[in-house]
Amino acid sequence: MAAQPTNMEPDSSDRTIPYSPPASGTASLEMAVEQEANPLKRFFKILGPGLITGASDDDPSGIGTYAVAGASLGFATLWTALVTFPLMTAVQLICAKVGMASGMGLGSVLRQAFPRWVVYPAVLALVVANTINAGADIGAIAAAINVIVPIPITWMIVPIALAILAMQIWGSYEQIARIFKWLTLALFAYIAAAFFAKPDWGEVLRGTFIPSIRLDTTFLSTLVAILGTTISPYLFFWQASQEVEEEVSMGRTRLRQRRGCTDAELTYATWDVQSGMLLSNGVMYFIILATAATLFKAGQTDVKSATDAAQALRPLAGDAAGILLAVGLIGAGFLAVPILTGSAAYATAETLGWQYGLDRKPARAKEFYAVIAGSTLVGMLINFVGINPIDALFWTAVLNGVLAPPLLVLIMLVANNRAIMGERVNGAASNVLGWLATLAMFAAAIGLILTWGS
Repeated sequence: MAAQPTNMEPDSSDRTIPYSPPASGTASLEMAVEQEANPLKRFFKILGPGLITGASDDDPSGIGTYAVAGASLGFATLWTALVTFPLMTAVQLICAKVGMASGMGLGSVLRQAFPRWVVYPAVLALVVANTINAGADIGAIAAAINVIVPIPITWMIVPIALAILAMQIWGSYEQIARIFKWLTLALFAYIAAAFFAKPDWGEVLRGTFIPSIRLDTTFLSTLVAILGTTISPYLFFWQASQEVEEEVSMGRTRLRQRRGCTDAELTYATWDVQSGMLLSNGVMYFIILATAATLFKAGQTDVKSATDAAQALRPLAGDAAGILLAVGLIGAGFLAVPILTGSAAYATAETLGWQYGLDRKPARAKEFYAVIAGSTLVGMLINFVGINPIDALFWTAVLNGVLAPPLLVLIMLVANNRAIMGERVNGAASNVLGWLATLAMFAAAIGLILTWGS
């Protein structure tokens, strides 16, 4: 892979990042794909950070937000699935390309591209938002387990947090993702439930293809929450960092080896990201549709618990609805919490020039793992202040929706900086979609602030 020219300073003396050789024995993704004769297996070799990012985007915060949107506003927000798909795909692909072209995570790139007074507050806000989000997701996992096993939710918070932390520090996130991403498939039950509920398909089509916007706090807070949980700041950092980790796993342990990317690598990343975002948006659309067709139609517009959200699955699963939703929430939570705390640690370590990486032993990256531990434990403690779990999930999404726009401005400026990106600067389509996402999120957040309390 040819290195791209750059005027940036070397990243911490171009230090080597440890890695384990790929099991396939190949030194590049292109070679691994080309050597696979089976087309289906070849496709799954391509899927990686983008698919995991898409799956984690439907975390308990997202599920709670979409359930609240469908229950409180009916089919009125279905159109957001069509609008957010190209926007979130463009944003995540831009973040992936930044990681691939620069050979660094987003935190390292921002540190070298902008002054500290710009980067440090942005990263601090990300850590705070991720910690609150992780805490809300831990609470949601506990609430989901409570649906299956009647153990008090507060009794489970600490064991769940410590189990997730232990898996991150002493286990392998790859193993975690491999196990729990399959549990999230339970969420596809919402697709079947949407059809079994026999909605008015005329209303569904209107809600899908004719955007409706109300300038009141309820609607705008829901819109900001939907944008914040689909185009989430933690996913920006995770995507770029995992692209770097993928290259390290191929043996590109030095920065100069990782800079730049081939056309084939960029094509594979595009397929990966598009697949992940399609998965994410498909689940989002049908959760809103199913809850609108059941809870909203029944007048149950105030979703306060996982049990309330599970009622939308009753047309499909009957009394087993709670268990089905609980399995999906548990899988989504265990997949998302490590990404939330991990992306906070990546952003902090890259920004401050610390040693980092999930392949490193804790003794070799103490500060990196300290951020993961601190974020997990503080998030755990948030669950003991008496906030309703569904409310916490929803308002976490709102917080992400307010944080994302200024971060997107920085990312878009980086993606158009030839000194950083070389020949991989944004094209016209990426710029149009990226800036549209930025403006849409700014507009929604400003609208919410202006109408707050009205």
